Amino acid sequence: MKLVTYVKEEREQLGVLIQDTIYDMEVLHPDLPNSMNLFLNYWEDYFPVAQAGEILLKEGTRTSNRGVLLSEVQLMAPVPFPTSCRDGYAFRQHVAAARRNRKVEMIPEFDQYPIFYFTNHHSIQGPGEIRCMPDHFEKLDFELEAAIVISKHGRNIKAEEADEYIGGLMIMNDLSARRLQMEEMLLNLGPAKGKDFSTVIGPWLVTMDELEEYVVPCKENHTGKSWNLSMKCFVNGKQVSDGNLADMDWTFAEIIERASYGVDLYPGDVIGSGTVGTGCFLELNGTGKLNDPNYVEQWLQPGDVVDMEIGQLGKLSNTIVAEEMDPMAIGWSILGRKK
Repeated sequence: MKLVTYVKEEREQLGVLIQDTIYDMEVLHPDLPNSMNLFLNYWEDYFPVAQAGEILLKEGTRTSNRGVLLSEVQLMAPVPFPTSCRDGYAFRQHVAAARRNRKVEMIPEFDQYPIFYFTNHHSIQGPGEIRCMPDHFEKLDFELEAAIVISKHGRNIKAEEADEYIGGLMIMNDLSARRLQMEEMLLNLGPAKGKDFSTVIGPWLVTMDELEEYVVPCKENHTGKSWNLSMKCFVNGKQVSDGNLADMDWTFAEIIERASYGVDLYPGDVIGSGTVGTGCFLELNGTGKLNDPNYVEQWLQPGDVVDMEIGQLGKLSNTIVAEEMDPMAIGWSILGRKK
């Protein structure tokens, strides 16, 4: 099932995408809620009902003229108001390449335990424009990732059981202002302002049952599901990234285990995978300069279109725009206010 959230009469509306048509949840069953948060909070009750209604629509047993074409709606993030948002660091290829490019050794702790940080769950966005302040354009970067959403409450969840807590998968673009990020991390705290302005998820949430045929064994000595899904990113139509979700070393199940140790996880918590290998300009620029001293760095600019595709999860499209500012505030910079 592909669950979408879109704008309907200036409010959020939850629906299911079947081919190129969105049907509101009430079409599947009148008792189903209109918001993703409510659906997630009662997932074990609502999901089987929604599945049954979707099957009837697909079979033609139930007909409806109340669908709306996907091309005619404004999509929101599928989980527009997550209860929290963590982002992991799960792809060894990306970490190793980034450290190689900085001429430092691979950090051995990567292979010992999965890590994550909390990002700003109030800055979650879906497809469409991403507004950025002037300081964000100081080495503005994309990060190609996948994300999950938790669909039932849990605490101290073992990795062997953790996949049962995943409602589905989405594409994630962890927008990053690299100059802000690098300055903050000199103080061994963060990232904060470098990553708090926009995290994009979408275009829809694909439930676990639709991905079962793509499940593959996880890496040796790891636990949890892995999926053979290609990952690509295009900037202004040019492909810049190429990876696979199966390349995750630490699984979502293992990240859930660590995240839930002594902590409650709730329906609506979003967890990102971290960046896939080749999945950001920071890594690509480093590799380019390592191989060619004359390599010209690439960073996102106003007007750039970023398209991310993950097999079976759809295409997430965003346009980078400069935020409109009060004339008195033009040129305002927190980088410029350093002592």
